[in-house]
Amino acid sequence: MARLVLSLITVLILQSLLVTIAFEVEEFSEELLLKPLPDRKVLAHFHFENRAPPSNSHGLHHHLFPKAISQLVQKFRVKEMELSFTQGRWNHEHWGGFDPLSSMNAKPVGVELWAVFDVPQSEVDTSWKNLTHALSGLFCASINFLESSASYAAPTWGFGVNSDKLRYGSLPREAVCTENLTPWLKLLPCRDKDGISALMNRPSVYRGFYHSQRLHLSTVESGEEGLGSGIKLEQTLTVVLKPDTISGAENMQPSWSLSTLFGRNVVGRCVLAKSSNVYLQLEGLPSDERKNLDPEMEAEKLWKNAEFELSLKPDRILQEINSFLYMFDIDKSSDREPFDLGLTWKLPSKWSCQQAPLHSSRFLMGSGNERGAIAILLKATESQEKVSGEDLTNGRCTIKANIFQIFPWYVKVYYHTLQIFVDQQEKTGSEVLKKINVSPSTDKVSSGMMEMMLELPCEVKSAAIYIEYDKGFLHIDEYPPDANQGFDIPSALISFPNHHASLDFNEELSKSPILSKFKEKSLVRSYTEVLLVPLTTPDFSMPYNVITITCTVFALYFGSLLNVLRRRIGEEERFLKSQGKKTGKLKQLLLRLKAKITGKPVEEAPSSSSTEPPEARSSFLSSKLLFKIILVAGAAAAWQYFSTDK
Repeated sequence: MARLVLSLITVLILQSLLVTIAFEVEEFSEELLLKPLPDRKVLAHFHFENRAPPSNSHGLHHHLFPKAISQLVQKFRVKEMELSFTQGRWNHEHWGGFDPLSSMNAKPVGVELWAVFDVPQSEVDTSWKNLTHALSGLFCASINFLESSASYAAPTWGFGVNSDKLRYGSLPREAVCTENLTPWLKLLPCRDKDGISALMNRPSVYRGFYHSQRLHLSTVESGEEGLGSGIKLEQTLTVVLKPDTISGAENMQPSWSLSTLFGRNVVGRCVLAKSSNVYLQLEGLPSDERKNLDPEMEAEKLWKNAEFELSLKPDRILQEINSFLYMFDIDKSSDREPFDLGLTWKLPSKWSCQQAPLHSSRFLMGSGNERGAIAILLKATESQEKVSGEDLTNGRCTIKANIFQIFPWYVKVYYHTLQIFVDQQEKTGSEVLKKINVSPSTDKVSSGMMEMMLELPCEVKSAAIYIEYDKGFLHIDEYPPDANQGFDIPSALISFPNHHASLDFNEELSKSPILSKFKEKSLVRSYTEVLLVPLTTPDFSMPYNVITITCTVFALYFGSLLNVLRRRIGEEERFLKSQGKKTGKLKQLLLRLKAKITGKPVEEAPSSSSTEPPEARSSFLSSKLLFKIILVAGAAAAWQYFSTDK
């Protein structure tokens, strides 16, 4: 008995050690970045990172990493994937376009999915279709609509990820709701019950001007034989909110706190998280005040001064070239002392975010339901001269811009009508167009795709791209329920291959995943608007009207015909005679009563049956019924003649 107890204790100790080792290998971190915006709004960026170590052929026992994602990667052999659900459009003019946050998290409206597979070229499309179905069930969305070859494309170099096994798809009309956020939160070890994720109050998130939930996973090769590849999963939620407080001055920024923004407080970190930090980034400090700041001055003056004041003292203060970053550790927070960071502005402050070299917008031209044109307009921004990344080609300064866009098959683009205007002057393709890749669409089979690289001079003020198209016709079964609203063309992607954004801090911050991510150079990119194209739509009420009128006419016709065929003339004559007799006896009784009262002789009243012979009455009834039959048959024949397409 003692040996049995000793063996059980040994087994339990070994299991606890294995669990401890697994917890040490699998790492999870949660972080939150808060940033006031120039247009009196606040940006909240949630960042969660989960790492699974490389595993052997027998698989991996998951404790922190979501098992559904691991099975997804292993079954479909996904090398890299990104899925985003977005509602609202990112304002590049006021919220920034030349920083890592906007370059990686400013997504198009609806659902965007792209994936790179580690399978033979012939199996890429099959893996893509299976992946869309799996993600559709996992996130309660219509991602399975991307399985059709007419809904996705295979970009080569215009998207930014150079791979021949890349597939890209977008659903602009997909609505984003709590049904998509709930399964996204279930992938977190603590869900939304504890830690920073507890701030994700549904009404607060969905009342924002912009919110985008993103899931990005990538495989990490181990480099050792017998071990598979590890998986790194990044989950981000970017929300732009407007504080409820009202400031009196014109340029006074509104004061806010976590409780006023989300309606909740942070009462502690997730116990399974390796690190739980909150960051506050400020960009609006005056230049003269920034010059007076030196590393040896008191830290209190950096977070509590005449311009603004923080409700909590930061643990660390980091200085970047264009901003200050305040770091807070939430390990000390509890139910008695919740973490409720607040920012109070004392003086009016005004600043602007750094933008991309060119601001992009897209719109439709033309009228009618037959043909039209798509135009992309690129305008120079104020920060064009400040950003770096210009290329010196043939002794002149140029800016390279890649344009990637997908056209549905019912938008038949004529690529030979491509025109490029630089500063309102038309240029030939050899002057500014350095590279182009075109994939024409096939009706109901595949969508069209265009990738082009423009090389514009650095002093450019504006550039426009113009291309014509014809509107196709759909079968009645291919129209959506809201066909009169129009059809969407997915957003175009504008990227600048020679421009990269990053945040350069003076200190080494390898333990912070979000700051390490921001320190890496990310490609500057932006998405255009979603275009709404009206197509020729049939009158969907006409089939109902035709069916209703036809059924009514046939009911009258066959009803009258059956009435005539089933009617018995002899029984009707006998019935009429009996009715006449009954009526005559009553009349005779009344006449006799009147004669007795008046003393006059009784007058015999002729009956209707005696005045009209039965043969004449029967012929009259049959001719009347025959006329009805002929009338109904004529109406049916006329309807059949005029309703038949000639």
